[in-house]
Amino acid sequence: MTAQVAAPAVDQVAADEAVAWWRRIAPRDAARVAAVALCAALVAAGVDGPWAAVPALAVVGLVAGCWPVLTEAWEDLRDRRMTMELSMLLAIAAAAAIGEWVTALVITAFVLAAEILEDLSMDRGRAALSALAAFLPATVVVRDGDGVREVPLDELAVGQVVVVSPGGRVPVDGTVVAGTSAVDASRVTGESMPVELVPGDRVYAGSVNQVGVLEIAAERVGAASSYGQIVDAVRAAEESQAPAQRLADRLAGYLVYVALAAAAVTWLITRDLRATISVVIVAGACGVAAGTPLAVLGAIGRSARAGAIVKDGAHLEALSAVDTIVFDKTGTLTAGTPQVVAVEPAPGREADELLALAAGAEMFSEHPLGRAIVAEADARGLTVAQPESFDYVPGRGLEAQVAGHVVRVGASGHVAGARESHDDGTTTLVHVAWDDVYAGAIRLADAVRSSAAPAVADLQALGLRVVMLTGDRPATARGIGDRLGIEDVRAELLPTDKLAAVDALRAAGRRVAMVGDGVNDAPALAHADVGIAMGGGTDIARETGDVVLISGDLADLVTTVRTARRARRIVTVNFVGTVVVDLAGMALAAVGVLTPVLAAVVHVASESAFILNSARLAPGRARREATR
Repeated sequence: MTAQVAAPAVDQVAADEAVAWWRRIAPRDAARVAAVALCAALVAAGVDGPWAAVPALAVVGLVAGCWPVLTEAWEDLRDRRMTMELSMLLAIAAAAAIGEWVTALVITAFVLAAEILEDLSMDRGRAALSALAAFLPATVVVRDGDGVREVPLDELAVGQVVVVSPGGRVPVDGTVVAGTSAVDASRVTGESMPVELVPGDRVYAGSVNQVGVLEIAAERVGAASSYGQIVDAVRAAEESQAPAQRLADRLAGYLVYVALAAAAVTWLITRDLRATISVVIVAGACGVAAGTPLAVLGAIGRSARAGAIVKDGAHLEALSAVDTIVFDKTGTLTAGTPQVVAVEPAPGREADELLALAAGAEMFSEHPLGRAIVAEADARGLTVAQPESFDYVPGRGLEAQVAGHVVRVGASGHVAGARESHDDGTTTLVHVAWDDVYAGAIRLADAVRSSAAPAVADLQALGLRVVMLTGDRPATARGIGDRLGIEDVRAELLPTDKLAAVDALRAAGRRVAMVGDGVNDAPALAHADVGIAMGGGTDIARETGDVVLISGDLADLVTTVRTARRARRIVTVNFVGTVVVDLAGMALAAVGVLTPVLAAVVHVASESAFILNSARLAPGRARREATR
């Protein structure tokens, strides 16, 4: 029933989007096409004007229609570039010169219509950037003492507390300091379900608050925020040229030269001017020249919507060709912080009692293991007594006075009666004693990310070799590798060793993407064909990476790899299709099968098909948002 109710709304949204798309056509452009088409129809009907040989109506239509083509061709000539605009202008002039006025007008109308389609498709690709840039509010509400005030977003400073009402858009990366709510973070992280937030939770700019009022301490604002990075990355990608795009531009130029050479040969052999003109008209490399940047821009926009920032079109192209993914372990495949994975009480003790004892002793500890124990007790809702005193012994553990009892927490040599438990090398045991009576042990580990195993399996299904590098112990590394299905595991590596491993893979002919989050990963990220940084990692890793996974969800990596490969397939189809259509079209035109008008139809049809093929990558949001 839900689907039946939602479907009409989705159809209406899609229809509205289509109407809005066509409304973006400039009235002047639409009027120019209509005027040229009308002139062609009147001239074909015999409305010649005062001079039959040179119909005034045809001349007016050609001057009005060819003006934008002429200006582009002139710029190309000044830059010494051979483009399709210049070749089409030559074909139009040649058709008019032999009295083919209707043909010249029809070609002009087709060329103008193709230009409009190209502009619309590029606008659709750029719509992702426009939507991103316009999404954040221009002003924000900040807490100022006991009151609030409104300030421009550009003037917001790190450390200020931002108040976001229900329905409001989160303008900063920060930490919730007051309030509980759920936010829609799909625009930034790609998560389809609302994310529940409580004080202490992280939240990203670009999320939409849904329920309660949130107060957020700003940690990254403006261009430094995750949302600002997405906008800047998409903008930079739009302005950059990927190698495939530069190749497409060269191919377009080469095809023009081939067409002109084929036209010359046709004239020398056949002395048929109509066939010669048809050869020039039919060659159309505009589809690949315009479709390639559209595919790159669309893929980067789609990746940004999925939570991955691709900083440049060249990096997207490199990612599409990688055959090896190298992962750092800590903070990348794992959470990077210890978590309690098991509580093992001694006989006669309860697990919650043991955890509460340890948490009380560790309450004021700054040690990562101690903080993990306290966090687990809080998560279970246990009542924890504050320590009256505590004494920390580096490398061994601590002793605390809790509710009149002496509690020892730490390594086996520090805790009386501690028994060695089975340890596969992937966990750390913290022993607990109460008044010199052994109470049990707490097992902690660097928990594997929930998205890691599915991501590794998906990448391997795509034919990618997966490698894990870590500075951890071999037993720990092997245990994590086995859980994730990674066979190539290399442990006890220094940063220089990771760099050497990446260089060795590249020297062996592998195309390598390196995924990491820490300072020690930065050299390897820089040396890989594509460096991929985790969004929650260090600043230097994010700066060094060519791709940044904002949410830290490795599923976004899989989506981005698939998107990059899809963009490459689309560009390849456009390349091959353009060459095949142009060569076949020129051959048919040379033998007289294609008239000038039919050649123009083939030119525009193929160009439109390749542009629309690329436009499929442009991220559409209307359907997705309508179904929420």
